[in-house]
Formats: sequence, structure tokens, C-alpha cells
Amino acid sequence: MEYIVFDLEFNQGFNRKSNKTFSDNSCPFEIIQLGAVKLDSNFNIIAAFDTFVKPCLYTSMHPYVSKITGISIEDLKNAPSFKEAFKNFTDFLSDKDSIFCVWGKSDLRELYRNITYHNLDSSKIPKSYIDVQYYASDFINNTTAQSIGLENAIIALNLQDNIPYHNALNDAYYTAKVFSAINPKNIKPNIYLYTNLSNKSPYGLDPLDDDIFQKECTSFEKKLKRNLSKEEKKILSMTQYIKKNISNDEILRRHNLKKKFKKHKKRDR
Repeated sequence: MEYIVFDLEFNQGFNRKSNKTFSDNSCPFEIIQLGAVKLDSNFNIIAAFDTFVKPCLYTSMHPYVSKITGISIEDLKNAPSFKEAFKNFTDFLSDKDSIFCVWGKSDLRELYRNITYHNLDSSKIPKSYIDVQYYASDFINNTTAQSIGLENAIIALNLQDNIPYHNALNDAYYTAKVFSAINPKNIKPNIYLYTNLSNKSPYGLDPLDDDIFQKECTSFEKKLKRNLSKEEKKILSMTQYIKKNISNDEILRRHNLKKKFKKHKKRDR
């Protein structure tokens, strides 16, 4: 068994005339750097992976991203495309029983979203993952209700090193150091289920049966001993429709009827 601790740096669109951020809903955060370290079963670093990625969606740097990462568009000009970088990354994984380790689940979601945007096969990457931030927050603060930042975790555990943050490889290295320090043998991985549900999805958080939906949410939260995320609730909502074999057109029809009913309710008040 191997652990793949990875981190990503993203770019977004920026309109300099209006001084505003913009993004494509199908890929709001385009990956521009992917860094990872590989740990053996004893949590020793045995390999590293680092690559810039040439952007195809946002071809100029967002000023905030450039400021915190130090990455310039010049750094990315001769970088491999996402397709090439992803192929190199999956070659680096090698072990079929690998477990992903991440600092918060957002990097997992954005990795899958970039894979989907480029129409690539995600079957070669691990489904098992460990959210190191979640367990570090519990280990250091005795609570998962308030997430701890990576730099604060490094300081709290006295793991400081002289390498900068906000670099994908460096942050993966720091995450690996924290992971190794928080009794990792006692941590069981979860399974990551990616659903490409946007806020405009016909499923959304509008379940077929509200009572059953609430009971299912409560049941899962008791088992997991934490609150469900919005994305997880969307999955539960979606399964109600799938079990009943209800078409997307019918889902949209019901959704629109509910919206009209809510509007009428507001007017009546």
C-alpha cells in the first residue's frame, strides 16, 4: 500500500477592465500546478512528482493567484497540457491500492472537475482518500468543527521547514509531514464519490420526499459523526430520483412547480 499526498494550484479568469474575477462553470478553477509525494506503508517519502500545467481556459494569470503562488504565465508557456500532465501523474501513481491524502477535499473535487472538463478517464486514480486537514484539526484542537490551516498545523506540531507555502509540491510535502505526525495508522480512508452536480442541476437540494431525505441525512451524519456537506446532500437527493427511475424532464417539471408554489406562498404572506 502507498499513500499519494497531493496538492494543486489553480488559476481563474480575471477581467482587467472591470477588475473582476470570472469563470467557466464547468471548470471554475483550472489546474496550473500539480505536486505530490509518495509514502510507503511506514509513511516514509519514497518519491515526488511536480509539474506545471499549460492553461487552455484562463490564459492569463489572475493577479491574486500570481501574488500568492509566485507563478507567472511565463512559467506555464512550455508546460505540458493537462492531458499530458495527468498521464504523467497516473504513471507516477503505479500502485492500484494507493490512497490519496489531501489537505481538505476541495483539491479532490477540482482534480475530478478538471479531468471531466478534458474528457479524460478517472478510473486510474484512487477512490480511497484521507482528508488530512480533518484529522489534523481533531488531533491538534480536539475538534473537527474548526478546520486548522496547513501552516498553523506545521507550527503546532513543530514541523517547520525552510520552504515556502502555496507551491503544490511544497504543500504536498508539508501535508505529508503532518499526516505522519498524527498517528496515521489509526486513520481509516473514506471513499470519494464525485458527482458533477452544479448549482443549476435539476437535482440540487430539492429531494423527492423531504421527510425521507431528512431521515437519511440524520442517519448518515450519526454514522459519520459529522455534518454532511452540500455536495453529499445533493447525492442523497439525487438517489431518490434514480431509485424511482424519474427522467430529467420530469425532475425539472417538479422542480419548477415547487418554485412556483414557493413564490405564491411568499405573495400570500
